[in-house]
Parts: sequence; C-alpha cells; structure tokens
Amino acid sequence: MIVFSNYISSIGCVSIASLCVCAPLAAQQTPQILADETVAAEQPLPDFSYAGYGFGVEPIPRVTTELDVADFGAVPDDGKDDSIALKAALAAAHEMSGPVRVQLHAGRYQLTEILWIEKSGVVLSGMGSGEGGTQLFMPRPLDQIDDGGALTEIREYLEEEDKYERQPEANLNVLFSEYSWSAGFIWVRYPGGRHATYKESYDRPIATISSITGGKQFSRELTVASPEELSVGDVVQIHWHNREGPDGPLVKSLYGETDLKVGSRHWEKPDRPLVRQATRIEAIDGNQVTIADPLLHDISQQLQAYFARWDHLTDVGIQGLALTFPENPYFGHHNEAGYNGIYFTGVYNGWIRDVRISEADAGILTDDLANVTITNIVTDGTHKAHYGVHVGNVHNVLVEELTVFNPTEHTFSFNTQATKSVYKDSVAWHQPTLDQHAGANHQNLYDRITVHLVPDQTTDDGKPMYDLYKAGGAGYWNPGHGRYNTTWNLQVMVGGNVAPGIPIVLYAGSEGPDARVISMYGNREIELDFTPAPYLEMLNEEITSVPSLYDYQLGKR
Repeated sequence: MIVFSNYISSIGCVSIASLCVCAPLAAQQTPQILADETVAAEQPLPDFSYAGYGFGVEPIPRVTTELDVADFGAVPDDGKDDSIALKAALAAAHEMSGPVRVQLHAGRYQLTEILWIEKSGVVLSGMGSGEGGTQLFMPRPLDQIDDGGALTEIREYLEEEDKYERQPEANLNVLFSEYSWSAGFIWVRYPGGRHATYKESYDRPIATISSITGGKQFSRELTVASPEELSVGDVVQIHWHNREGPDGPLVKSLYGETDLKVGSRHWEKPDRPLVRQATRIEAIDGNQVTIADPLLHDISQQLQAYFARWDHLTDVGIQGLALTFPENPYFGHHNEAGYNGIYFTGVYNGWIRDVRISEADAGILTDDLANVTITNIVTDGTHKAHYGVHVGNVHNVLVEELTVFNPTEHTFSFNTQATKSVYKDSVAWHQPTLDQHAGANHQNLYDRITVHLVPDQTTDDGKPMYDLYKAGGAGYWNPGHGRYNTTWNLQVMVGGNVAPGIPIVLYAGSEGPDARVISMYGNREIELDFTPAPYLEMLNEEITSVPSLYDYQLGKR
C-alpha cells in the first residue's frame, strides 16, 4: 500500500511508480488533468456530462393531463388502507393514451401492496415531500406482500448458489434476502421484462440489429456492417461480450495492464454481454452512424460489438412524495425484510425527484436504466439501510442533491455494471461509504460530495483512520471497479476525537485500476491510503476553478 499525504511541489507533478501526484501552484489553478494537454492525453477523463434525463441537456417534461386518485376512492388521513384505490388509479392511467400524471393530495395514504408502473408516460405525483405534502405510509414489509412471482428467479438463484448469511457465533444461518437489492413498494418495470438477470435458464435470445465494425473509445462516431435496420431516433443498446477468457480484449479495456486478480464472472458467461451501453441513434450517413453519447470502449475486429434491441419504458416519473415506514428492527446485512421505497427498472429518460424516504431497508434501487435523473432526495431515520440510493446495472444515471441522514451499509454505491453514472452535490451525515461494488462498474463519477464521518480505526502508527471506500461485491466480480472511476472535489468533515492538527487516514484498500482522485479536502489534513495507486491531484486542496466536473463538461458541450 502507498499512503499519500500533502505533497508540495513547485513544479507540479511528482511520479511515484504508477502514480502521478500533481500539487497545485495556487488554489485557483485548473487541475492539470484538464489544463495540461500532455497529462490529459496520458490520463484521460470520460465525459460524464451525458448522465441524466435527455443526455444532460433536455428538461424533464411537465405532464399536464391529470388523473385524480380521489376519483378512485383514495382519501388521505382517514386511517383506511388506500392500496386498492391507488392501484385502480394506476390501472386507469395504463389504459390512457399519452402521458398522464396520477395525482395524490396532501396528507397520509396507507399502502400495503405494490404499486406497479408498467407504461411509458406515467407519472406518480404527490404534493411535495416536506411538511404539508403527500405521504405514503407502508406499515408492513414486502416479505409479507405478494409480488406476483416477480422475484421467483432471484429466489431460485439464491438457493442454487448457496447464498446464505452464516454467522455461527450468532446462531444465524439464513438465505440472503431477495430484498437486499431488489423490489420496492413503487415498482417500475417493462411489462413482461426481467428487471435483472440471474439464472441463464431464464435468458432469452438477444435481438441483434446490426454488427458494428469500428469505433473509438470516447468517440460518438462508428461504422456498422449494415444500417438498414437502424433509424434516427432509435434507442438501442451496444453490447460487448468477453468470449476470450481471462485475457480477452474487453477485460484489458476494462482494467488495463493490471496485476489485480480479475474475477471469473468476467469470462464464465460469454453469451451474456459483459458491458452494455444504451444510446440513441443521432445520424446515419451510409455505413457511418453517430450516437448520442461517447463509446465506453473501442470497437474493432479484436474487440467486437453490435447493436441490440432494448425493451424499455420512457418518460416515467415519481415526484413529490414522502415514503414512510414504521420504526423496525435491523436484522443485519442481507437479512432485510423489505422496507424498500422505489424499485426503478427498465426506463430510458425518466426521473425521481422531491422524495423523502424514512426508516427504509433501501430508499431507491435501480436496474436496467439509462439517462435517468434522481434529484432532491432525502433518506432519514434510525434504521440502518442497505442502500440509500443505489446505482447498479445502469448507464448515464445522474443522482444529485441527495442527502443521507440515516446509517447505511452502502451510502453512495456504484454497483454491478454501472457505467458513466454520477453522484453530484450530495451529502452523507452518518459514517458514509463511497461503495464501488465490484462487477465491472467503470467510468463513474463522485462529483462535489460532502461526507461527515468519525474515524473508527487507527493505523499501525496510531493515526485515526476511516474506511471511506469500503466496498461490497462478490470475489468473482473483483476488482472493485474498472478504469476511470473518478472522485472530484470531495469534502471530508471529520468529527469525533480528532484534534486540530492531527491528520486522518482515509482508506481504500480494494479498489480498481486507473482511478482518478482530484481534490480531497476537509477540516483535517488528509492522508490517502488507496490501493492500487490512483492518479491524484490536489490532495488537501479544494478546486475552486472547476468545482463540479459534470457542470464543467456540460458547459463544454
């Protein structure tokens, strides 16, 4: 391990093995990874600004057609269960043509069943998440509620893979909970689709549209074998497979020339795409195709890819709601009962905004998404959650203005196969983690995050230490992340018994190759123990010239 403290250099860069530590000449200086052409070429940054609704540049639509839940018998604050009425209102919305807003009134509704959204253009809307707004109260967890077989596949998978939480000293030997990372009382999914893939026996044939013969990483231009099945405006996926084993070219593109152990899941299911990128066709000129956002990887004879159909919903929104659970006991990691708020899956161009979630096992869970904005979210309570807002198996998801008050196992989580996604302008108040969860997640960004923490460990030489990048994930998905995961302008507020003048060691013991850490500062001097060594600039310096990388890159477009 290498510990980085506050390097001072009047000439900028100091090379230590594979590390480049670049100390700023002045607080207002633009980081060299942006300002110096040589450094920028050697240490590329993905363009993260395509994350969010409409590839970051289109406004979230305002839906004016309204369907009032009161017309179906849903009455707030009457102490009665509103599940049947709310489900009836949503069912009516599914029968309407065009976008429709299912509107709740101010007050408290009681919900004891899952609210399914399975149609494009449906927006579930309350009167706001704060005082005087709309509350959904769920008095019992999902493990007491019929999911209609939606989780049958994962239950079979957990049994067959012997996924048990075993703690002999606590006399605990139970199957992992399917609610640890899936399901929610508001559940969005493509009708008939799989929200996540576990068992190969459930796999369906991939609908290939056209093979792609060439394209450069970070470019939007590519060449196809045949454009006949493509049209401008199509939303499709690009699939990359690894069919060449542990040393395949896609593994090399994901992790570079790393000495880290790469887990077997990267090659043991070659018929499944290891990387998927949902995108939109912007232009077609003969065999030349322009897509809406930059390629995650090269495409060539050696690193092949193709366009595939992607079944998805569009313009689905959830907004203006407080989701409240009763105070409930914490049974431990992977033993959640299912006090889960929102499960958002199978959506391109969607949003969740102005939502507060209290006493949850998981606030918001995601899967199979692209270009979704999740903004102005608060999670709170005393119950320890598995996730606050989880980002997994998604592309171009923007999470901004998230405030996490409650304890969490994984606070800001880039989970399995998450790509080009962003946590931005968010704050965590209770022993947070920047969880890069293993599973080929790569090219993701923590942007202008603030974490409040109390050191709970000490180094061998007695310095206070905190495992900020504490990560989850199975060993068969290691390393912790792929190339170019970036931390930008991270503010660390240290509480507890750390006197002024005492440095704190921030630990990251099992990350991935080619990480970027640009500006990490706070109310104590920081020493960074990060393995493997990242590209590092401006340790103990705030970036004031480019406070948000996302905003900076968006402005360049």
